[in-house]
Amino acid sequence: MGEEKHSARDARRKGEDERHWMLRVAVNRSLDRIRRKLLVFSGKGGVGKSTVAANLAVLLGLAGQRVGLLDIDFHGPSIPALMGLAGRLLDTEGDKAVPLLGPGGVKVVSIGLLVPDGEAAMIWRGPLKMGVINQLLGNTKWGDDGEDDLDWLIIDSPPGTGDEPLSIAQTVIGAQGLLVTTPQTLSTDDVRRSVGFARKVGMSVVGIIENMAGLVCPHCGGGIDLFKRGGGKALAEELGVPFLGEVPLDPRAVEAGDSGKPMVLSLPDSPATKALLAAFKPILEMA
Repeated sequence: MGEEKHSARDARRKGEDERHWMLRVAVNRSLDRIRRKLLVFSGKGGVGKSTVAANLAVLLGLAGQRVGLLDIDFHGPSIPALMGLAGRLLDTEGDKAVPLLGPGGVKVVSIGLLVPDGEAAMIWRGPLKMGVINQLLGNTKWGDDGEDDLDWLIIDSPPGTGDEPLSIAQTVIGAQGLLVTTPQTLSTDDVRRSVGFARKVGMSVVGIIENMAGLVCPHCGGGIDLFKRGGGKALAEELGVPFLGEVPLDPRAVEAGDSGKPMVLSLPDSPATKALLAAFKPILEMA
């Protein structure tokens, strides 16, 4: 009886190992068909990371690049709302997820497009999360057979530097990182920890964007400094990481994002949009 239990357990483990290996192969095959992978990450939540990821993806799409936007932020997937896709669900083709088409021709896949609104954070727990992430990385139909699927895959990572972001960075071999922070969270420890996280997994950081650096006055359009400025640039130089720029907070951009209209499209003359475009310039030159 004991031998039968051991045999059944060994068979289950063997089956699980084989499934894990096959999924790993699928992930590697899928990632090999994408020219550039960029992980947008942050040391903490609430810094506008998803807004940066969405607008960068749209801008690359408008520049003629084939772009995918993968939202794997289990803590609050906001990409569907930012891209005007809230309330919709992904289609499937065989065993593959089929992205939804967003502004700028961006192909969008999100945790928030897998289940009805409001259920994503409730359903995905523990080890199941990495299984879902690997399924999306390995079984998404980004393009047609016979050619590279994408020029760019922009990945909206979970916030922080814990197990989930670490596992994602280790899985997406060859990815580069874009660090988003704000003056409020711009402590030496936070930025050092984020840069150290990237270096730990061998991920080069293309730059740091300091988001919400001041406020665009809704009446006159002038800038209002809410916090001391210049700390982000100085710290980036100290750590040897490119500083891409400061982006002010424009209340109109918040409203545009809430209505599913990325600000690079809906507010081209906003100081925030202009600052974001300047910050993105080195990345666009990589295309």
